[in-house]
Amino acid sequence: MTRLDLLSGCAFSAALLLGLPGVAAAQDLQDRPVAPPLPEAPAAPPPGAAAEDQINFSAGMLEYDYEQDIVTATSDVRMFRAGERLRADKVVWNRKTGKVIATGNIAVTNPQGDTAYGDQIELTDSLKDGLVDNMLVVLDRGGRLAADRGTRYEDGTISLDRAAYTACSVVDSDGCPKEPTWKVTAVKVTYRPDRERVYYTGGQVHLFGLPSIPLPKFSHPIGEGTASGLLSPSVRYDRVNGFEVATPYLFRLAPNRKLTVTPHVYSDVLPMLQANYEHLNELGAFSITGYGTASRRSDDLSSGFASSTERAFRGYLDGVGRFQLDENWSLSGSLRLTTDRTFLRRYDISRADRLRTTFALERIDRDSYFSLAGWATQTLRVGERQGLQPVALPELDYRRRMKEDLLGGTVQFQLNTLALGRKAGQDTQRAFASARWDLRRLTNWGQEVTFTAFARADAYNTDDTAATNVVRYRGLEGFHSRAIGAVAVDVRWPFVGELFGGTQRITPRLQIVASPKIENLDLPNEDARAIDLEDSNLFALNRFAGYDRWEDSSRATYGLDYGLDLPGLSIATNIGQSYRLDNRETIFPSGTGLSDRFSDIVGRTTVRFRDFVSLTHRYRLDKNSLAVRRNEIDATVGSRATYLLVGYLRLNRDIDQLEDLQDREEIRVGGRVQFARFWSAFASGLIDLTDRTDDVFSLSDGFDPIRHRLGVQYEDDCLTLGVTWRQDYRTTGDARRGSSFLLTLALKNLGR
Repeated sequence: MTRLDLLSGCAFSAALLLGLPGVAAAQDLQDRPVAPPLPEAPAAPPPGAAAEDQINFSAGMLEYDYEQDIVTATSDVRMFRAGERLRADKVVWNRKTGKVIATGNIAVTNPQGDTAYGDQIELTDSLKDGLVDNMLVVLDRGGRLAADRGTRYEDGTISLDRAAYTACSVVDSDGCPKEPTWKVTAVKVTYRPDRERVYYTGGQVHLFGLPSIPLPKFSHPIGEGTASGLLSPSVRYDRVNGFEVATPYLFRLAPNRKLTVTPHVYSDVLPMLQANYEHLNELGAFSITGYGTASRRSDDLSSGFASSTERAFRGYLDGVGRFQLDENWSLSGSLRLTTDRTFLRRYDISRADRLRTTFALERIDRDSYFSLAGWATQTLRVGERQGLQPVALPELDYRRRMKEDLLGGTVQFQLNTLALGRKAGQDTQRAFASARWDLRRLTNWGQEVTFTAFARADAYNTDDTAATNVVRYRGLEGFHSRAIGAVAVDVRWPFVGELFGGTQRITPRLQIVASPKIENLDLPNEDARAIDLEDSNLFALNRFAGYDRWEDSSRATYGLDYGLDLPGLSIATNIGQSYRLDNRETIFPSGTGLSDRFSDIVGRTTVRFRDFVSLTHRYRLDKNSLAVRRNEIDATVGSRATYLLVGYLRLNRDIDQLEDLQDREEIRVGGRVQFARFWSAFASGLIDLTDRTDDVFSLSDGFDPIRHRLGVQYEDDCLTLGVTWRQDYRTTGDARRGSSFLLTLALKNLGR
């Protein structure tokens, strides 16, 4: 009864597709009521006969006409020869002419897995070539072809007359026939399985049943393979460049190499050319992308974005690569370089404010690490001088862990050297050697105790210190040395038990660190400028981020970790504070949370409920007033189809001495709503909430939108179609504020 109801429910859909009940439509892409023949092990050939010369078959009934030498097989006939498989209700085989005619519920499968269906198939006895009426070909790598009549050739090529192709599903969620989201119809279609490509003559693309502009000749690959041809185009509009059409073309140079060339044509400015080259070999892979055009540009961003050059070449290079030379050695690098500060924003390539070029030669084994690295930075920020950006060439880092224990603990050595140079700024060379000993033990009561001893010797050489504006970062001119030492003990005492059907963990923690006074300010600070107390560095041996500053105080740090794991719910939180045991003058600036003997209170809470809610909250509270000095929230609520993302950050630290540690406040919002099976709407926005109470140099009034995005998208198994509107509220040189619109269209197998 259920089967009858399903058939009657699909009858109306089938009638719409076929036009009239009971009349087969041309180019019928629907599944046929027959299963493809399954592979079957052929019988052993007679002595002296090759396997490919044998036809193995089975049937419910077999008749043989001795005079005409005709074999007629009926009732679920199956034939096999050299990987070719045929299934039909009736097969007539003329052994004199070699002609095989199959009728009724026909399916023919080739060795590649492609299956052809038809009302009547006329084949040779090789089962490889012949004519098919009302043909349907279901490709093993995805997609299907249908035609009034088709011809199969011995090399596997299929030629179709008045044909249609689609990579979409032809049934709905209830299993009823439906019109595919898109299909291609053509006067003549040729499928070349050796090239994994379909060729069209007199073709036309139909989208949602509506025909497009005719395309005289074109072709496309099938499946997920890479082949030369056009990729999905994109259409965009913004007020600076006008309408933009980008049409990528892929050149498949070799199985491991490809080149994609994308011309960008604009209505208001000169075209831009984009090229991407990708190469894969047995050692690794690399990719490099280049952009190039000519237009007016604004480079003097510090003068109110008013100055501009005459028309000049503008471009950008972006490359990345990694090679594994052997089991231990690897070479990696990246290249990011642009001609001017506003090119990336104007042409909507990237919103980065700094570009870094890097390289690294590394060796890693079980007990050692070696790195020879370097990097250079190009600033795109307003008011920053490029001559003050450092170039690191080189940085050498070597670490070695001793295999033999020392007094029951592990020992690790490190050697490091770094040379920083600036075209118009301070130059610094640094080298140090360090040793660290760690001993971890578990007591009978369950405490985890870790003893640590650390020693390091530094050597620095500095030139042109007056070029650094912040005095605390300069250090003294010339050569200077420094010795560092510290000892520490860290105790954790976890308590684990059952709660609400889950597991609860409570872990108090205490750490004591002792370190002698060190002349930090005699040396330059190049890599330890981001000073902030967080839950991640609360129990660190040195709470400065880099090597150039060392926390030279004795202190006690205490905190609590809590965790609760229930079915579908997990909660993890920690909180802590530190207290300096000596009253020597600190090098931490006021407002960092570490300048007084008692530090601020820091913590983090993470909550996850199934796959529906994810919440992370980081905070820092003033030790005296409990005022919130850092408040950071990242939350995700919803499913994969419908969700809301919220990010909020407020830094209220009142650090006025350092130019790169100003306060800020911002909120980020994004989300997606699926309002139909294949339709969804999405939006995102970024708002600067900073005002002069947070940063005296801020130009924001406390609610300053930076940009937002709003769009609608359709996406099913074979089509992605969407339109996006983006609004930028800030002007940077010739990257002016305003609206831009992007139209995206991607058809499976016709573009990526």
